[in-house]
Amino acid sequence: MQILAAHPLRTALSVSGLLIGVAAVIVMVALSEGAERRLLQRMQAMGTDLLVVNAAPAPRVAGRPRQVAIQTTLRAADAAAIVEENALARAAAPAVSRSAVVHWERLNTTTTLLGTTTEGLRIRNIGAQSGRLFDDHEAGAQARVTVIGRTVVRALFGGVDPVGRLIRIGQVPFEVIGVARPLGTDPGGTDMDDRMVIPLATAMRRVLNVPYIHSIFVQGRSSADLGELERQVHETLRRRLDVRAGTPEPFLIQNQAVLLQTERGTASAMNRLAVSVAMLALVLGGIGIVAVMLISVRERTREIGLRRALGATRRDIRLQFVLESTILAAAGGGAGMVGGLVVAGAAAAVGPWDLVVPWSAACAGFAASAFLGLAVGAIPASRAARLEPIEALRG
Repeated sequence: MQILAAHPLRTALSVSGLLIGVAAVIVMVALSEGAERRLLQRMQAMGTDLLVVNAAPAPRVAGRPRQVAIQTTLRAADAAAIVEENALARAAAPAVSRSAVVHWERLNTTTTLLGTTTEGLRIRNIGAQSGRLFDDHEAGAQARVTVIGRTVVRALFGGVDPVGRLIRIGQVPFEVIGVARPLGTDPGGTDMDDRMVIPLATAMRRVLNVPYIHSIFVQGRSSADLGELERQVHETLRRRLDVRAGTPEPFLIQNQAVLLQTERGTASAMNRLAVSVAMLALVLGGIGIVAVMLISVRERTREIGLRRALGATRRDIRLQFVLESTILAAAGGGAGMVGGLVVAGAAAAVGPWDLVVPWSAACAGFAASAFLGLAVGAIPASRAARLEPIEALRG
């Protein structure tokens, strides 16, 4: 320890490589696990065990402008048929949506208008933070009531309580009966709080004036059955919409389980890449320790010769240098643990990540650095042990 303390700059350079490597491992694992936790929360906010059937884009006809953006064959009755014909479907809800300009007094904002049923509110995990949701009676009566998200509240009302106030889509007034519970963003980055939700019949008759729907939310009985449920829903819709073989299907099915698996695969690949880079930093740190210890052996040749002359064995010399190398590596690993946890906490505080303390990665990084120091220390230790006392004293 006295030798290490006598050369503080050399000691600092020796431990810096392992410090950076261990800290990088901890930070990368912490951010990766935090991102995965945030992904799971976003998927749960979208609704659990979910299939989303969307109307396919309308085909283009050469020489003619497109009349509508999507296929207009889906109907609200298709949602009921999915539940009736498929035992794996717990519930299904039709929905329409579009971008809309909403007015309150002299202010306006562009948001997403979502029309759905009370079952759709439950499936999409839409709850009321203040006020209430619309009920089945209001949905059946085409009531002009709405539940708005926090983003709409900030854009139109600021600090004013919006519950009980009237907002307008064009010339159609709606009473704000509730503010939706915050849901954040979905995996695609869409703000799920930037929307207003109204009853499906109200949206279809009083706002959009359309007989068709844009989407069907299908909730499965379990996530394990979503693949089979997707196949069954596909067959049901092909039959109901009379889709002939070889013709494009007028709908698209999005499986939440497949989306989650894809997102997790991407996160896992990035995590492996980050950990590989961090492990490379560990190896470079070990190489730095070898270089510094070899220099130390050369500078301390006379000390080694004197110890051998006084009775120290080759084993004693080898053990001395291995211990010094291990102490350097352990110091770097310990400092890396502390630094990594501090940086991970700071990143979670200022960035869009959740703080996940990766104790397993921290302990593994410390153990790896100590083992690396023990392993690479054998090289300079063996060179020091091979020195003959007379030659060492003469050097």
